Amino acid sequence: MAVATDTFTEKTDEQQAITEMVHQFADNEIIPVAEEYDHEDKFPEPIVEQMKELGLFGVTIPEEYGGMGLDLTTYAMIVEELSRGWISISGVVNTHFIGSYLLMKFGTDEQKDKYLPKMATGEIRAAFSLSEPEVGSDVQGIKSTAKETGDGQWEINGQKMWVTNGLLSGLVFVLVKTDTKADPPYKGMTCFICEKEPGVDKVPGLTIPPKIKKMGYKGVESTELVFDGFKVDEDHILGGPEGLGQGFVQMMDALEVGRVNVAARGVGVAQRAMELALRYSQERKTFGKPIAQHQAITFKLAEMGTRLEAARLLTLKAARMKDAGERSDLEAGMAKLFASEAAHANAEEALRIHGGYGYSKEYEIERIYRDAPLLLIGEGTSEIQKMVIGRKLLERNKA
Repeated sequence: MAVATDTFTEKTDEQQAITEMVHQFADNEIIPVAEEYDHEDKFPEPIVEQMKELGLFGVTIPEEYGGMGLDLTTYAMIVEELSRGWISISGVVNTHFIGSYLLMKFGTDEQKDKYLPKMATGEIRAAFSLSEPEVGSDVQGIKSTAKETGDGQWEINGQKMWVTNGLLSGLVFVLVKTDTKADPPYKGMTCFICEKEPGVDKVPGLTIPPKIKKMGYKGVESTELVFDGFKVDEDHILGGPEGLGQGFVQMMDALEVGRVNVAARGVGVAQRAMELALRYSQERKTFGKPIAQHQAITFKLAEMGTRLEAARLLTLKAARMKDAGERSDLEAGMAKLFASEAAHANAEEALRIHGGYGYSKEYEIERIYRDAPLLLIGEGTSEIQKMVIGRKLLERNKA
């Protein structure tokens, strides 16, 4: 058997340097204050400002627009480290990443020139909006509409729900129906780039109600967007005139990379839960020895570690396939499903290992236990992922 002489490494030198920097940033600037921001449900503005200085809002944006021009794999590694610190911090960049991806892949040259430079610096941050009060997984069932007014503008009406960064973003990529009679419905859906004033909850045609109160995932706001005669110029259609009726396809493409992003968040949460479980199980003693030496705890740690490594490998494979230009919808779905479930399972096992202290707000695992379930729901529930995975497997392996 041939023996490789090169040292095994999962990361390039550049990736290693970047992730070490973000890891240290999480240790020094995020973890020590996460409990405070979570408790007060307060937006972590000082952390976000530091992220701007580090260039983390422009990781995947091309250098010609002022970004780093890095690939999806490196971005996923960065997201893992941020989520390890606090999942809400990765939420601040998640929707921004989706918005920049939509612009880079589908935007006109004018749209790219107008928005990407400011997005790369974090001067403006983006959100995207699909869900509605009565519509989640069934995207084709959205009711929000946009109609031409005859003067080069479109008027948007409808209600959107669960919009992360809905209040503090400067751009919102909104999916609406421009042809309510289209058959199938997705052919009548268009994505509009809506500009708004960050932090302002009422402008002509748009009202943003108070943020939704949540069990976890605090600090970053989740809001409704109520459109009532909101006017946008026709050049705000993503992709220009050719983008009319292409919104569903555009958003589904973006969600494919978004699932890699969510998977990376799951890996980060699973990693932090593992770290806390390892530390506590070696410090806490029962019956004269650390609980880590009890077989019941050892088995839990073994399962947690295995889940973590499997989730990370699935995520990196999906990201690397996308970077290579290969179809990765199946792999992204698998990564999202497994990593989100791994995060939830590791959080629960870590809480069990902490015993009664895990139920106390004095211990970090209590927050992680509340944060983890978000990943089971956001950007495609586990049940939806299973449906997609099963369908894709059958498509790729027709008898």
